[in-house]
Amino acid sequence: MQKEETEGVIVVGAGPSGLSAAACLRKHSIPFIIIEREDCFASLWKKYSYDRLHLHLRKQFCQLPHKPFPPAFPSYVPKNQFLEYLDDYVSHFAIAPLYRRTVELAQYDDARRCWRVEARNGESGEVEKYCGRFLVVATGETSDPFVPAVEGLSSFPGKVIHSTRFKSGKEFKDEHVLVVGSGNSGMEIALDLVNHGAKTSILVRSPYLSLSSVDSLMVILSTIVYGDVTKYGVKRPTEGPFSMKNNHGKYPVIDVGTYKKIKSHELKVLAAEIESVRGKDVLFKNGELHPFDSIVFCTGFKRSTNKWLKDDELLNDEGLPKPKYPSHWKGNNGLYCVGLSRRGFYGAAADAENIANDISFFMQQP
Repeated sequence: MQKEETEGVIVVGAGPSGLSAAACLRKHSIPFIIIEREDCFASLWKKYSYDRLHLHLRKQFCQLPHKPFPPAFPSYVPKNQFLEYLDDYVSHFAIAPLYRRTVELAQYDDARRCWRVEARNGESGEVEKYCGRFLVVATGETSDPFVPAVEGLSSFPGKVIHSTRFKSGKEFKDEHVLVVGSGNSGMEIALDLVNHGAKTSILVRSPYLSLSSVDSLMVILSTIVYGDVTKYGVKRPTEGPFSMKNNHGKYPVIDVGTYKKIKSHELKVLAAEIESVRGKDVLFKNGELHPFDSIVFCTGFKRSTNKWLKDDELLNDEGLPKPKYPSHWKGNNGLYCVGLSRRGFYGAAADAENIANDISFFMQQP
């Protein structure tokens, strides 16, 4: 089936970034289609996030363009209310994604001066073809769950899941559970496990408490509040929270009660990385050997954009922008990306506004 949108925009991805782009295009009355590989919008939030999840920044930094959160919502919005907000957002801007379309190719056609996109329909199995003057990559920073290769992991007899498959600690009651990764997801999941009676250990693969000008102040404040965390196995990094976000796309951990569990030894911190897995036993690089019933990998995500996007200018092999911020969102021949600046929802909203404004300006030219 051939679909042509020669004067419109093709948006790939219906997560918050794609919805932001769609809303901004709608405000400019620019025609678009939005393609999504899952069977719903915001699938990471709807299908692949744990129950106790909250936005990790205040709501004013997480709202999507042209529609603030309701005043009655709390400062840190919980998952269920964020989904309520997204449902209302999609309805308000009349966004209708084409679901279960997995993009296999996106390539600029010089002769026709448009982007040709081929997507496989998950229901029919057919490859559908689309053509748009502009292409917006909105697949986000968290598109493909990543689990590192670990020697012997296949021999582990218990449950091994990525954080996207974790819902609640209820099903792990009385189990010995290893949480791998100490970002916000790892810390929150570890806390949820402890609260539901699991004997939990967390592997701190990278340090998470703070150091540079504004960062130095944060280090001082964190030291006053938390004291010496190294005696509990938590190391301090060489960068502060703002540098970490800009350089690596990592948010500083927002403590929601996990640190108290560490101090009380209800949550055990393991500072050495995994050497190998031998059945139920996990061998660490410091020589320690511990048995576990389940392992939860909170090890982040990779991006697979480079597999289908045939362009060498805008995104690198990791699916992140080559151009430096703040020029990261625009490529050549009408190619754009949204939500890849490592600045969360706030950055995605700014990208979406810039893209819609740029396309609008271009379309008004004689």
